[in-house]
Amino acid sequence: MSGLLALLDDVAGIAKVAAASVDDVAAAAGKAGAKTAGVIIDDAAVTPKYLQGFAPARELPIIWRITRGSLFNKLILLMPVAMLLANFAPWAITPLLMLGGSYLCFEGAEKVFHVLFPHASHAIDEDMSVKDPGHLEEQKIKGAIKTDFILSAEIMTIALAAIEAPNVWMQAATLAVVAIGVTLAVYGSVALIVKMDDVGLYLAQNAPTPIGRGLGHGLVKFMPVLMKILSVVGTAAMLWVGGSIIIHGLEVLGFGWLGHLIHDWAYAVGHTVPAAWTGFAEWTAKAAMDGVFGVGLGLLLIPLATKVIGPVWGTIKTEKKM
Repeated sequence: MSGLLALLDDVAGIAKVAAASVDDVAAAAGKAGAKTAGVIIDDAAVTPKYLQGFAPARELPIIWRITRGSLFNKLILLMPVAMLLANFAPWAITPLLMLGGSYLCFEGAEKVFHVLFPHASHAIDEDMSVKDPGHLEEQKIKGAIKTDFILSAEIMTIALAAIEAPNVWMQAATLAVVAIGVTLAVYGSVALIVKMDDVGLYLAQNAPTPIGRGLGHGLVKFMPVLMKILSVVGTAAMLWVGGSIIIHGLEVLGFGWLGHLIHDWAYAVGHTVPAAWTGFAEWTAKAAMDGVFGVGLGLLLIPLATKVIGPVWGTIKTEKKM
């Protein structure tokens, strides 16, 4: 009997330790997730643009496929690499982040360039024609997952830096919780955004009161406007995040003059407004300057990507197929 009681006491002790560990993981995940809020907003703003032009019935399936791709990016590809780099090669994290930031600058600047100087490629137009919606859907999903990979890398790196864990297992568990929570938050929000027009249509046709039907009509009219706004915000977010990654990376590598200059200019802007608005004005000025830098770098990268990297990568893929 005493042996049984001792065993139960040991089990209770183990349960207490496990519960404390779960609490520690949850607390650390919450803290780390809060640090990534800015990139999470960027990710949520970027994704809806990949759903434009598709039938409503395909929106949720596409979001689900992007969500699975995002979880694969974070848990299978990025988390093991992040853990290895953090523990064995921390010096490599900054250059890799800068590479991802350069890609974001390129993609954002390319969209700006197409708006300012519209031009078309007949081969691309034919390849992406809605005559082949299945192919278009696959290309859009691949593009969304590719962009998600860059943003996910930034999210995981920021979260990893914010985690204060006593051992590598707690660190890994916390990072996994952050990865899953962030992904569900981002793509759950995206699903709500893109289906809100369907909710509006349902209310407009079936609401029992004039107020409900009016709300439905309002949602139907407003959601296309919101999607266009989110498309612009998504492009701006890529440029802002990409530019800030590069500038911060240069500071880490010992080239901090540009970051210091932007900081000083943002500080000066912040002190031209009332004290209550100083912090917001400084943040806005810095984000704008990071974005302008992102546009400039992206425009420089367009010919490199399209004339050099693109053809070389196309040749490599062709040789692999052969």
